[in-house]
Amino acid sequence: AEHQHARYNPLRDDWVLVSAHRVKRPWQGQLEKPPPEDVPRWDPKNPLCPGATRANGEVNPQYEGTFVFPNDFPALQPDAPEPDESDHPLFQAAPARGVCKVMCFHPWSDLTLPLMSLPEIRAVIDAWAELATDLGASYPWVQIFENKGAMMGCSNPHPHCQVWASSFLPSEARLEDRTQRQHLSQHGVPMLLEYAEQEAHRKERLVVENADWLVVVPYWATWPYQTLLLPRRHVCRLQDLSDSERDSLASIMQRLLIKYDNLFEVSFPYSMGWHGAPTGPFLEEDCRHWQLHAHYYPPLLRSATVRKFMVGYEMLAQAQRDLTPEQAAERLRSLPEVHYKKKAE
Repeated sequence: AEHQHARYNPLRDDWVLVSAHRVKRPWQGQLEKPPPEDVPRWDPKNPLCPGATRANGEVNPQYEGTFVFPNDFPALQPDAPEPDESDHPLFQAAPARGVCKVMCFHPWSDLTLPLMSLPEIRAVIDAWAELATDLGASYPWVQIFENKGAMMGCSNPHPHCQVWASSFLPSEARLEDRTQRQHLSQHGVPMLLEYAEQEAHRKERLVVENADWLVVVPYWATWPYQTLLLPRRHVCRLQDLSDSERDSLASIMQRLLIKYDNLFEVSFPYSMGWHGAPTGPFLEEDCRHWQLHAHYYPPLLRSATVRKFMVGYEMLAQAQRDLTPEQAAERLRSLPEVHYKKKAE
């Protein structure tokens, strides 16, 4: 806990430098602005609100639950032309096609997932699974991700996520496919299933758990309060979850996100995303080495205004963190599970 050391990340086949003593140094760097507390519940100028007009001129329906629509500025399109053939191995290009969708979690702009009800969070999970099934019928990879907060590049406070389906396996997916395949081959058990069993037994990095799920600050965490959400049984894809597992997922997500908000009493910024077995043509292949999981990557380090920057050594050498995963887990674990905004109720 007091001396620097390196930890191995078997999921990414890389290392992180842990330098716990550095968190004691005084901070004279950039201070972030806390997120606004006065977000209007409905704003006709907000393109994600019910009844609002989006950039392409389309008018949103008066939706009352989740709402999915094509991204008006997609990074991937289904009809992109083939790139020219390369004339040298150092200048390679490959086809990249796909679709990008936006999913609103709720019609109210002033609500975030930790403040939503369990049935409302369950509706989000069901919509995720439906999109993963529909897009995964033809696309090899369906990336569900949420960027929450301006600090993570989110330009709209309305509760929403994005879903990008691609004709190729992205770099992180290819990396996790390789490492999980190697682990199953060498040890006879899926890596993250074995890891979840170990963390459930050791407890020192556990944040929250229930009968079907556990959340840990992973042993190899890079971001200060990074967490990993894992099922207890072997599940390859989000759409494979049972009805009861979806209910318990809604519960554990709410508990985790309330703790996040309570840490610095602020709407906690993060990027999160689901990783599961590839789809499309991979649906016919053996993907037992995969275990469904969700990554949460929050940037805050010391307070609502002090973030962790991935620069310098992190960009040019390897990842580095300023407090141990065990310290981060203990702090998150000890936080109340009643949202700070509801304490007075």
